[in-house]
Order: sequence, then structure tokens, then C-alpha cells
Amino acid sequence: MQNYPDEKKIYLTFDAGYENGNIEKILNVLTEENTHGAFFVLGNLIEKNTDLVKRMFEDGHLVCNHTFSHKSMVGKSEQEFKSELQKLEKCCLEKTGFEMSKFYRPPEGKFDEASMQYASSAGYKTIFWSFAYADWDNNKQMSIESARNKILENIHNGEIMLLHPTSSTNAEIMRDIIKELKAQGFRFGSLDELC
Repeated sequence: MQNYPDEKKIYLTFDAGYENGNIEKILNVLTEENTHGAFFVLGNLIEKNTDLVKRMFEDGHLVCNHTFSHKSMVGKSEQEFKSELQKLEKCCLEKTGFEMSKFYRPPEGKFDEASMQYASSAGYKTIFWSFAYADWDNNKQMSIESARNKILENIHNGEIMLLHPTSSTNAEIMRDIIKELKAQGFRFGSLDELC
């Protein structure tokens, strides 16, 4: 599908390292709202919540590589870098029976030229984001109203939205955000369209 810069499209992406009850809630909302996203997962989530990761695949979401252990890949050798990605690929295939999509998001958003080249030579497209907010610390969650406003005030065409699905606030506002964006004429695109 061709990408038009003025098309009202949003790419919904999630960085998911562990489950605390909120990922499942967000998956339920996405299913009910017939909306798909991309989940950048870690080894911990695949190993401890295999059924949840299987569900991501079965529900039509992209399951993508955030490395096995969420260590910074800056300054790593090509072998070390590729080992992190391959370990997660292998874990995912063995545990779920599904192959991951070839999208990579650097842990903590840290990267260098070498790691970008390593990702590319491993067949991956590196995906960053054009919007994120401080939602990762469950002990420091923004109020529902503040988080909703923060997200909606920063919406833009072609946005790659990064959310953490472990956030209790995100679980609370997800349905409202999706409904509001659809009402504004946005559609949710797939990273396959973007790349």
C-alpha cells in the first residue's frame, strides 16, 4: 500500500517487557475496537507469558524485536548485537510457533551507526517513534485526564505512537483514545505499510 503524507494515519506501537495485567486489558480493547498495533517484546514476556504473545500473533498484531534482554546495543560487536536479536527470534519461534516480524526497536532508544547497520544486515527495519510520553513507571503514572490530553494534543499524520502496555493509565484510556482518533478520521496503519 502506498503511503501518502497527508493521509490521517497512525502507527500504534507498544514496548512490552513484562505482564502485570494491563497488556491483556489493552489486547482486549484492541480486539473490541478492531485495531491492530506492533508489539516490540522482550525475552521475559515470551518466556513468562507465552499465551499472551501467541494471542498477539493470533489477533493480527505484529510481534517485533526489542532484543532478548533490553541491554543497550551501542558499542556492541556485530556478533553480540545479532546474538540478542537471534536469541529472541529463537525463543519466540520455540515458545509460540510463530516467527517475529522483522522490525527492531533499540532498547531505551539508544543507537549508533554500527548498530543500525547490524540491524539492516540482519534483515531488520529499525523503528523509532514520533511520539512517546513518560508512561513506563507504574509508580509514577500520569492522571488519566493528563495522559489523554498529552496523547491527543500531540497527534499528527503518520505518527508512530510509542506506548508501554504495562501502564495502568494506558489500559484505562486506550478505548477512549482509539475512539477519539477514529472520530477525527484517523486510521491505524501497519508498519508493513510504512516500510
